[in-house]
Amino acid sequence: MQQTSVPGIALVTGASRGIGRAIAEALAAEGYRLYLTCKNSEKDLTHLSHQLSEIHHVECTPILADMGDVQSVNRLFSQIEDLTLLVNNAGISHIGLLHEMSPDAWQNLMNVNLNALFYSCRLAVPMMLKRHAGKIINISSVWGNVGASMEVAYSASKGGVNAFTKALAKELAPSGIQVNAIACGVIDTQMNHNFSEEEMEALRSEIPADRIGQPQEVASLLLSLLHAPSYLTGQIITLDGGWT
Repeated sequence: MQQTSVPGIALVTGASRGIGRAIAEALAAEGYRLYLTCKNSEKDLTHLSHQLSEIHHVECTPILADMGDVQSVNRLFSQIEDLTLLVNNAGISHIGLLHEMSPDAWQNLMNVNLNALFYSCRLAVPMMLKRHAGKIINISSVWGNVGASMEVAYSASKGGVNAFTKALAKELAPSGIQVNAIACGVIDTQMNHNFSEEEMEALRSEIPADRIGQPQEVASLLLSLLHAPSYLTGQIITLDGGWT
């Protein structure tokens, strides 16, 4: 395989909107060769890929993939020959009382939010081991740090993401591969549009920064991690305006 002249080759999951889209845009601006996935929004993902290719002159491949399904992830990686950066961003939420949540809903959330990291990392890591370098960045949540009422399953999945990040970082550090996570607070994404204006205002009033975060700020922090010293690994970096 010919050596690439771009900064790297990145896979961003859940890239059709919100945080994933902002990360894809930031990486394209840096010159990364991109693989972008989403589960359902094929039109949006394809449009974004074409847009990034035209604006930033980078190669960008959109792929429909259910990151919570192992066979779907296997098919995704069959199209990827090399990878230097994996961004595990795809995720779903569930708000409601735990005793009213169905086992199917619990399992689906765990598949997408936590099992997907195993499915993707087990295939990405061998590519990185070959070059004794690489970076894995997982998008987590402050609820993985402290837990949230009415979001027990989501909190548990993100707590798992945090533990997964710390453990894998220790495993891969001798091989020069960094693994970190960004624990997001309230970010202005479609996931949070389920809340009413009153509920969002109540959340905003609790945040010392006195505002909701933007997806571009998550992307900016991710770029900082890409340029961080190699000694920085196994960290859960909180981005929440001082909220928690």
